[in-house]
Amino acid sequence: MTMAAPTSLRRIAGLAVPALVVLAAEPLYLLVDTAVVGHLGPVPLAALALGGTLMTIAVWLGNLLAYGTTSRAARRFGAGDRGAAVAEGVQASWLALAIGLALAGAAQLGAEPVAQLLAGGNQQVADAAAGWLRIAALGAPGLLLATAGHGWLRGVQDLGRPLRYVLGANLLSAGLCPLLVYPAGLGLTGSAIANVVAQTLAGALFVRSLVRERVPLTPDLPVIGNQVRLGRDLLLRGAAMHACFLSAAAVAARFGTTTLGAHQIALQLWFFCALALDAVAIAAQSLVGAALGGGRAGEARALARRIAVIGGLGGVVFAALIGAGAGVLPRLFTPDPLVHAQAMLAWPWFAAILPLAGVVFALDGVLIGAGDVRYLRNLTLVATLGGFLPAIWTAYALQLGLGGIWAGLTLFVVVRLVAQLGRMRSGGWIVLGAVR
Repeated sequence: MTMAAPTSLRRIAGLAVPALVVLAAEPLYLLVDTAVVGHLGPVPLAALALGGTLMTIAVWLGNLLAYGTTSRAARRFGAGDRGAAVAEGVQASWLALAIGLALAGAAQLGAEPVAQLLAGGNQQVADAAAGWLRIAALGAPGLLLATAGHGWLRGVQDLGRPLRYVLGANLLSAGLCPLLVYPAGLGLTGSAIANVVAQTLAGALFVRSLVRERVPLTPDLPVIGNQVRLGRDLLLRGAAMHACFLSAAAVAARFGTTTLGAHQIALQLWFFCALALDAVAIAAQSLVGAALGGGRAGEARALARRIAVIGGLGGVVFAALIGAGAGVLPRLFTPDPLVHAQAMLAWPWFAAILPLAGVVFALDGVLIGAGDVRYLRNLTLVATLGGFLPAIWTAYALQLGLGGIWAGLTLFVVVRLVAQLGRMRSGGWIVLGAVR
């Protein structure tokens, strides 16, 4: 027993550290994108805020694929069947391609009316956001193929290839974005093109990796059907979360362009911190799924406890960094002092929430790895409908500004944390076997 803890910590670190680099690469690129576009002026920055929020629909669906695939692949891998684990990735990739193509087509038709709805009557921002979205959405198939690839590779506990693929694609795009925006004179359009290049390249690299596994590549409808059923609960959970962020953007837009720009800066930094903290959750999905697939309930419990502690400590570190950078970070994105002043209204809530969020994200990973997604679905719906959405629209009705929006986000995290701790204690998430 004395050797179990350090061994488990090494295993967590062995998956979490490369996952951290992979997860941080995409939001770091988005921060670069925001900084580049921010110097074009407040209207392009606000347009990127709306268009980027809409593009997170593709990111959200991709994460559903990745999480569901990781859970199923990890259980099969833990039970000793690597071939079956990789086969989950094949079917997830077919599903990813279909969804990505559908999203790209839908964006061509629906970008303008949706952008107008969210822009709150600001036609200039709505037009710019719709133009950005139509181009950026062409990268959706590659983005979803990449996230499906993440899923099965995490399931077989291989994070080396995702590390190389994501870093390569995002470094290329981070260099391309400022060149297209400024020297090439494409402005906001150049930002969208750089997004498409990164996502398409990453998707192609993950498909190549799957082909090299030399497993059957034909669609298997029964397996896809099982993945869809697992994804159904994750879909509803993700829809609730997405409703939160869309509502936040819509409320911020109604407080004015500077408020929306400040919200974009704080939100992108939040996503960066959240996805970096999610590295621990990725390790949890893989390790907890494999432990339960192999029938090791005690190991799964021990991993859950350690992962929750690590997530909380990571949140404390990010809170300290965000708090210390309050006077510096907003200025990296825009020189506008009005946007800086608005960002400071969100900053105390932003820093305070991070330690709690670190635990929440870690326990999300534990429960997803265990396949306990129905519970997560119900919890997220309660936290959204009973917490965040009433709070955010109350902030609008009472004219509480950006601070009120971020207070609503804090409530959303607190409700989830309390319920997750209760679920961990109950043990209702522990189900043994290759498939839950």
